[in-house]
Amino acid sequence: MSDSLDSKEYARQLLTQMRKGFLVYCVLLICKNGDVYSTDIIQRLHNAQLIVVEGTIYPLLSRLQKDGVLVHNWHESDKGPPRKYYRISEDGKEILKELKISSRQMQVAIDAIEKE
Repeated sequence: MSDSLDSKEYARQLLTQMRKGFLVYCVLLICKNGDVYSTDIIQRLHNAQLIVVEGTIYPLLSRLQKDGVLVHNWHESDKGPPRKYYRISEDGKEILKELKISSRQMQVAIDAIEKE
């Protein structure tokens, strides 16, 4: 490894890239069964030991909505203004299906290589 980048930093940068795609996959899994409030998405990610902050999740939700992968509905709230709930779109369902297949194929490949 060159002196300009140590191995821990290099691994951290790779992990950041991997985590971005993994986070999208997890959000789609969470939203696949119906309307989910953003705070509930964050809580479910935390429950799965995937720690994210609002500054990460809100831009991601906006981007997925802009890309047509998620859609939203407004629900009235007893505790203030209406809340935006997200769910997966029809296009998002197709993307999720492809991601599931690819993630399983990648895991099989990783397992096979690790066993060598």
